[in-house]
Amino acid sequence: MIFGRSERGKAPVEPVTLKILVAGGFGVGKTTLVGAVSEIKPLRTEELLSEAGRPLDNTRGVEAKHTTTVAMDFGRITLREDLVLYLFGTPGQDRFWFLWDELATGALGAVVLADTRRLEDCFAAVDYFERRSIPFVVGVNCFDGSARHPADAVRQALDLDPGTPVLMCDAREKETVKEVLIGVVEHAMALGARRRQPATT
Repeated sequence: MIFGRSERGKAPVEPVTLKILVAGGFGVGKTTLVGAVSEIKPLRTEELLSEAGRPLDNTRGVEAKHTTTVAMDFGRITLREDLVLYLFGTPGQDRFWFLWDELATGALGAVVLADTRRLEDCFAAVDYFERRSIPFVVGVNCFDGSARHPADAVRQALDLDPGTPVLMCDAREKETVKEVLIGVVEHAMALGARRRQPATT
């Protein structure tokens, strides 16, 4: 079944569509993550890094990076026949943060992608979603050659609430990225259910 069409004799299924943001610091792998799982050709707004932007773009740890997202990445993945996620990758640099409010409108939740070699680069994204009460999970992108840290150590370093999921992934590998996206949906649904519960006196 694909988008309202079904096998003969079965009622058509209209999928629920959900919007998920993919955020994090410069060069952490957001564009790669969206491209790894998208079932359509991802929309990318990447431009070459320029000499003018070099003082602003901290390439420490990602010296081989030559392009940057200047608006957003966009992709789509069908998790089940009745559940479709639209993925919006945010730009990582401070000067593009004015786009975040537009991208965050109507989002179910977010992935904050983290690189443990430059963990401080995702502080701003964590703060953004906490301030706006947007559910998020932290996806630790396990780069080749980087040290592996337990989820609890990452949670403590980022000063996250105990209930915020921290999940390990490889932004290049579809299956691990899918697990992170499922984690966002489950976390957002659990938070929503708790918020709907009547207060007890």
